[in-house]
Amino acid sequence: MRNLWTIGMAAILAIPLALTAPAASAASAAVPPDISLANVKAHLTQLQSIATANGGNRAHGRPGYLASANYVKGLLDAAGFTTTLQSFTYSGATGYNVIADWPGGDPNDILMVGAHLDSVTAGPGINDNGSGSAAILETALEVSRQALAPTKHLRFAWWGAEELGLRGSQYYVTNLPAAERAKVKGYLNFDMVGSPNAGYFVYDGDNSDGVGSGPGPAGSAQLEATLQAYFTSIGVATRGTDFDGRSDYGPFISVGIPAGGTFTGAEGIKSSAQATLWGGTAGQAFDSCYHRACDTTANINDTALNRNADAIAYAVWTTATATPPVTVWQDTFETATGWTANPGGTDTATLGQWERGDPEATTSSGAKQLGTTVSGSNDLVTGRLAGAAAGDHDIDGGTTTIQSPAVTLPSGGTLRLNFSWYLAHGSNASSADYLRVKVVGSTTTQVFQQLGAATNRNGAWAVADVDISSYAGQSVRILIEAADASGASLVEAGVDDVKITR
Repeated sequence: MRNLWTIGMAAILAIPLALTAPAASAASAAVPPDISLANVKAHLTQLQSIATANGGNRAHGRPGYLASANYVKGLLDAAGFTTTLQSFTYSGATGYNVIADWPGGDPNDILMVGAHLDSVTAGPGINDNGSGSAAILETALEVSRQALAPTKHLRFAWWGAEELGLRGSQYYVTNLPAAERAKVKGYLNFDMVGSPNAGYFVYDGDNSDGVGSGPGPAGSAQLEATLQAYFTSIGVATRGTDFDGRSDYGPFISVGIPAGGTFTGAEGIKSSAQATLWGGTAGQAFDSCYHRACDTTANINDTALNRNADAIAYAVWTTATATPPVTVWQDTFETATGWTANPGGTDTATLGQWERGDPEATTSSGAKQLGTTVSGSNDLVTGRLAGAAAGDHDIDGGTTTIQSPAVTLPSGGTLRLNFSWYLAHGSNASSADYLRVKVVGSTTTQVFQQLGAATNRNGAWAVADVDISSYAGQSVRILIEAADASGASLVEAGVDDVKITR
């Protein structure tokens, strides 16, 4: 993983905002495997041996890197992958990406899984990033052992010169013809997944954390949810990590390709709260050997490596074998379809009530009400006018609600509710302010909530995707609520492109 100061942020900040994306079906054609920790560690031992025999590192342009690439390629060739050693030049030296395609699957629907293979010159790079490289390598070999027949086409990649600025992955994305690039529907990145003082971070595809660069491209929320589902299944809590541009997802999201992945921490310091959540030592780096000679096979947390390798396999099997969803109902708000404001007659907001319309942009210490929608010209927005000041038409005085027309859901199968949203507020807001979404049927269930806080939060479209299968066979309505409940705070909200899929 690169040092933060090497990042070129302009491309990352130009990431298109998340639109809508089909939710993956929960059904898959095969059960995700338990990846052998012993096998993953055997690959790390080989990478350590290669570094030891080649000046102590596996860096770009050094013999240890090409030996590492040939090691990976040789195993994949023997396992039945179609592999390519893609060369590029950077800083006067030749670098290599290893690209491996598994036969079959829809060639127009490609899932890529990647990790950088190079180390820094200071050490062998066993956690950074032998860990991610070995984990996706063993996952690829398990694909071969099980003769997996995915619905998507599977492509694995090991990137060169990541430590010098994502050079290998940038070369790959830049030189991929536009027609081929359009076929890549998702990219999963794994960079440092065995940190000794490990955290469990998942890339924040839906911008639920509300910090940094915003959400990933449409579909990133689903990749995040898939990885979170695995960790939830083993009782491990996760936290979001921002798309800050420090790893090889950067070139993919900069051209609108959805991305996701996991990360166990680098030079950052583990907080007391994180140590309580995950164990380990507060006040110390997640990896104190980050970019140092001591990043050897002794610098690996076996538990974290094992969990992340299994998470990778789960994400690959679940995503690559998913049946494409069928849309049951959707509304883009370009025409009036029967949404009802204040359906219960109990709203208390005096301004900024929900309405369907073409919103006008407002700013106050950054974007607040967004003047752009996810699709078309209209969305659901709290007071669509801008006024002379940002607070002229924001929510004031309490709660405002709006409810969809009745939607008849089919019986059986997995049903998912997907929508784009934002909640923006000033630093005068609090956790009493909120955006909520509920499903109203035989019972009422709150399926989404974003609370305010006493900090500035700018408007940015994000995507939510929730399971509503418990309502199968019922007639339901979608109820959207927003509130300025903490006094005279600046609060704006919007919702667009609501969809239910099966």
